[in-house]
Amino acid sequence: MDIQFWDGKRAPGVSDTVDLDQFQSVAEVFEKSLAEHGDRVAFTNMGQGLSYRELDQLSDHFLSWIQNHTDLKPGDRIAVQMPNTLQYPIAVLGIFKAGLVLVNTNPLYTAREMIHQFNDSGAKALLFMDTFGDLVESVLPETGIETAIVTSLGDMLPTGKRLLITAVTRYVKKVIPKFSVKATPFRKVISLGKQAKGKPQPLTQPEDVVTLQYTGGTTGVAKGAELTNRNLVSNMLQIDTISQQTNDQGEALKGSDDIVIAPLPLYHIYAFTVNMLYGMYGGGETVLITNPRDPDTFIGAMKGKAFTSFTGLNTLFVSLMAHPGFKELDFSRLKMTGSGGTALNPATAERWESLTGCKIGEGFGLTECSPVVCSSPAGDYSQLGTVGLPVPGTSLKVIDAEENELPLGERGELCVMGPQVMKGYWGRAEATAECFTKDGWFKTGDVAVIQDDGYVKIVDRVKDMVLVSGFNVYPNEIEDVVTTHPDVELCAVVGIPDDKTGEAVKLYVVSTNADLTAEALVAFCREQLTAYKVPRQIEFLDTLPMSAVGKILRKELRAQALADHAAKTAA
Repeated sequence: MDIQFWDGKRAPGVSDTVDLDQFQSVAEVFEKSLAEHGDRVAFTNMGQGLSYRELDQLSDHFLSWIQNHTDLKPGDRIAVQMPNTLQYPIAVLGIFKAGLVLVNTNPLYTAREMIHQFNDSGAKALLFMDTFGDLVESVLPETGIETAIVTSLGDMLPTGKRLLITAVTRYVKKVIPKFSVKATPFRKVISLGKQAKGKPQPLTQPEDVVTLQYTGGTTGVAKGAELTNRNLVSNMLQIDTISQQTNDQGEALKGSDDIVIAPLPLYHIYAFTVNMLYGMYGGGETVLITNPRDPDTFIGAMKGKAFTSFTGLNTLFVSLMAHPGFKELDFSRLKMTGSGGTALNPATAERWESLTGCKIGEGFGLTECSPVVCSSPAGDYSQLGTVGLPVPGTSLKVIDAEENELPLGERGELCVMGPQVMKGYWGRAEATAECFTKDGWFKTGDVAVIQDDGYVKIVDRVKDMVLVSGFNVYPNEIEDVVTTHPDVELCAVVGIPDDKTGEAVKLYVVSTNADLTAEALVAFCREQLTAYKVPRQIEFLDTLPMSAVGKILRKELRAQALADHAAKTAA
């Protein structure tokens, strides 16, 4: 579809074009933000605020330590594995200033997943939270990591609060395991870095890869999407352009006094771009929620905050609205609620609007697109059931199996053309080639319809991916793990509907041992898979449906699973 097709279809105040040459690099964006916003609060976590000026100084100390106490050089990869804390933006800014390549890592990864990502990326350094220290200790000998930094939950909090949190986590909740890793404490890194001045050496060319963001694949092997300066800066500016939407009084949604609630993890590309990059560019305050699964603490962090924006997903909205304290929050300034990562339930959206007075705008994105592709306008311009319109500078089309473009209103695989589309998969030329059409469009693997009014509706997925709480789960990865069990002959994974997580994993198994139980297989999976990838249901069969050439027919299993789910729900 020609990019001009969407001209004039966007909400008031939103330009159909975006100047992508304002900045050459992510480091340049940060430099401008840190200099311009000074004493404004940039991030808040556990009641402690960090100004832009303090963030600049602390990230300088992190840079200095890298340059004066390690052998790391520009272009080297460093993995960061932690939940939302103030340490995250400090470290990430220091990493970009030093010219290192950030490798965002999920703290919930198992040893197998960590080893693969660290080795695949060639990471030479790791910053990790002490709550995962025992796991880090077990994997480091099998990786090329030479430098390690360890941080604690309250490292950036005032002394009294920090000591209290450390005591509670270590002795009451007992979530800090015993481990022996040669790692420099984060507070010592800052202290040592403060003693000398570093020299920023950021990667400044638009095509320089600055972040490796890992995503799954149909082969079951996690791949690193190479996100360049141009990719991330472009997506940030595209988000800024749609944030210029005006209300009936002509006021833009964006404001320098914005306060954004950020419960989604910054290591995930959605929050990384929307809350970390764009949040800083806008000059507002981002409230980092460390554990969104603890609704009491979550709502406590929101109390007293006249927040203007909220980013989340369906399961999070449901959890919050079920809490009795949610209605007591101040929604008077809430202008925008964004949903992404998983499908938004219409009932959830309607209830949220009723309680907060703010509509939820659903968007669509992928790791390979930095991630935002489409976004719903705010207010009356949103269309429930769609993911809105492509962000400015982005064109879309839908194609058939032969890559022929289909007309408006027809279902086909959604393809993207825009400056936010990744450079490729790290070290995987063949996989990169497979995900682009012959004429250079990125194939999303999602079936969509582009409506006459330009709005986009995602209706199905080409790939067999299962979407659990916004996280991509790929059947082959789980099947590869399960088939290593000595009692498993064949297995197959499909997704089934789930009220809490959107979808859940169902595993079909052909076993050579009649005594093998579902409980034993779940325990086996938990040792090697992140929790959201562990099968929720397991069914044993004598045989699996197969094609004439011996390929397991997941389509038939999925149809049976959906029929069984429907029958169970009806009963």
